[in-house]
Amino acid sequence: MTLLGRFDVEGEATGVALALQQPLSFWGGVDAESGRIIDPSQLALGVCLAQKILVMPSGRGSSSSSSVLAETIRRGTGPRAIVMASPDPIITAGSMVARSLYGIVCPVVVLYKAEDLPADGDCVSITVAPDGAALLTVDPLRE
Repeated sequence: MTLLGRFDVEGEATGVALALQQPLSFWGGVDAESGRIIDPSQLALGVCLAQKILVMPSGRGSSSSSSVLAETIRRGTGPRAIVMASPDPIITAGSMVARSLYGIVCPVVVLYKAEDLPADGDCVSITVAPDGAALLTVDPLRE
């Protein structure tokens, strides 16, 4: 399956989707040292974000989330990319800071069709289409 979206932070990444049903705040919701979700309201409590393609409806709150996201990217405990149904400037800022300060790219994609979010366990590859759009190739085969 092929999906289209726009980049808030351009880049390429491949990995297994970690799909959350509700938005995640990195501030108080993720342990930057381990990359594990620590928000008790998340069904994925205890799951590690490292090397995953994080898929969620949107980000959630606190402007401090951007600094926690940037720190997880720096440490290698953060996601390879983030795919959302709705844009979130705080998530975008965290990824942009990581790119600027550490030279590490964590693409941020907002899908054109919100209902097309990849499912948990899907293999996702994100590339840049010739027109600059985000092109996601999703293989529903689970890891």
